[in-house]
Amino acid sequence: MSNEPAQVFRLGLIKCQVYLRKTKSGDRFNVTVNRLYKNGDQWQQSGYFGRDDLPLVIKVLDMAHTWMFGGDRENNGGTQQS
Repeated sequence: MSNEPAQVFRLGLIKCQVYLRKTKSGDRFNVTVNRLYKNGDQWQQSGYFGRDDLPLVIKVLDMAHTWMFGGDRENNGGTQQS
């Protein structure tokens, strides 16, 4: 797995990173999903989500899924959100 994500999707404080892994069987993708939060002056990431985070988690995962199946990979994921 590369250190740099192939694509990042973000809605509000929820971020999904897609990593491309090349294997003998072909390209494989892995994803991470995190919630961003500020601890003092430092931005941190957590894998814990509250009830109100779940709709955004679902949406960024759906965006990643669509991208992985070629929905917008030619444009390097023009669906990236902030």
